[in-house]
Amino acid sequence: MSMQLLSIIGFEPRPPQWRDAAISAVGACVSILVLFFVAREFTPDSILPVVASMGASAVLLFAVPHGPLSQPWQLVTGHLAAAVIGVSCQRYIDHATLAAAIAVGGTVLVMRLTHCIHPPGGATALTAVIGGPDVVQLGYGYVLVPVLLNVAVVLATAVAFNAWFGWRRYPARLSAPTAKDEPVTTGDFTHSDLVYALSEMDTFMDVSEQDLLRIYDLAFQHRHDKQGWQPPALRPGYCYSNGRYGSDWQVREIVAIEPVGEQDRHIVTYRILAGAGRRRMAKSGLLEFGRWARYRVARNENSWQRVEPAETTADQA
Repeated sequence: MSMQLLSIIGFEPRPPQWRDAAISAVGACVSILVLFFVAREFTPDSILPVVASMGASAVLLFAVPHGPLSQPWQLVTGHLAAAVIGVSCQRYIDHATLAAAIAVGGTVLVMRLTHCIHPPGGATALTAVIGGPDVVQLGYGYVLVPVLLNVAVVLATAVAFNAWFGWRRYPARLSAPTAKDEPVTTGDFTHSDLVYALSEMDTFMDVSEQDLLRIYDLAFQHRHDKQGWQPPALRPGYCYSNGRYGSDWQVREIVAIEPVGEQDRHIVTYRILAGAGRRRMAKSGLLEFGRWARYRVARNENSWQRVEPAETTADQA
């Protein structure tokens, strides 16, 4: 199977992380055991002790403890909102299929608006509608027992279990160093650099190399903006690249830079030599082009290579 096909279907060939995978599996197992023990002790026999969606929550809290969908706000608010919406739909919408669909759709809407997206919540809402007579007779009590009780137990177990491992403490803020707005060393990352960095992490990171590259690009641009960014020296006949990867990568050759009006504005006419839109001519403002251009490049046989700053300065002298 080709790498391109693997990329399309979402498979990323990273080295297996056996230690963290084993810890995640044990943690999920322990959380469900504790959940059943506590639920059976404190839940009346007539009430469903455990909601099936807690199994999905356990996957997130122990397999991806630092993921944005796994954090306490998402876990607690997501499940409780889903339970309320599910019970409301079951009670006030007569058509069972329509009630189930609206319960899940309404849960997604509320999660998006309140920034508490937690996928297992969709199952919590659905269970309130199609869970059978035992669930229906609970009414809004379903929100407290079993849902809130289940959520509290899984959350407490995740905090206690992950606390034994310094690199995966939960919530994520407990394992993250305090951020300081200090200058950092910047460079140009390659795809292989990010693959290596992710492979060196001791826990699964719910983010792709492309996401990291995008984050780096945005941070790089933001720092330049804060420091009073000035457009680089751009010259006709030179080629520039945005330094990105995949479908976002381009090489543009400046054909002309022309003044426009009396506001000291300039328009750049360029030709796309490589990447999306190849062989197309286009125009943009000088400032816009300068923001896009990460560095100058030159053709070397069958590839484009970056021209180092020192060489660029010499060429322009």
